[in-house]
Amino acid sequence: MAGVHIEVLDAEFKAGMAKLTQNVTALDGFLRDIGEYLLRSHDERWGRSPDGQPWAPLSPEYAARKAEKRPNAPTLVWDEHLRRLQYQVSGDTLMVGSDRVYAAAHQFGLPKGYAGHDKHGHPIPWGDIPARPFLGLDDDDHTEILARLRLHLAALP
Repeated sequence: MAGVHIEVLDAEFKAGMAKLTQNVTALDGFLRDIGEYLLRSHDERWGRSPDGQPWAPLSPEYAARKAEKRPNAPTLVWDEHLRRLQYQVSGDTLMVGSDRVYAAAHQFGLPKGYAGHDKHGHPIPWGDIPARPFLGLDDDDHTEILARLRLHLAALP
């Protein structure tokens, strides 16, 4: 899964996670709750980076091609695959990301020709791909995750 690594350094969060790790069922439930929340949050934020900045516009050439084949499709949406994020829970780790191999190119950007050339000598990618970060947490996500952590902790026996 393509993704980014986010480490939450909030003291309250760390203390709460330490308490939840003593109860595997509660920890799993909390991480799945956060996974579902983050899928929704990322979908609602689509078109802006986690810091609230709008994504770079498409190049005029690509915008024209896309308008012809996929009119009215949002940025980074050709077939909805990239927008369909998933999450996985493994032990005390929650991973949220995409199964698309090109997700990292859009998250971090790629310079023209980074992946070499095709059989006709054309660069891959054929133009610079600016970073359009779609994975990550914004301030509202931090607030919501802490609120949900408190609820899960309150439900512990």
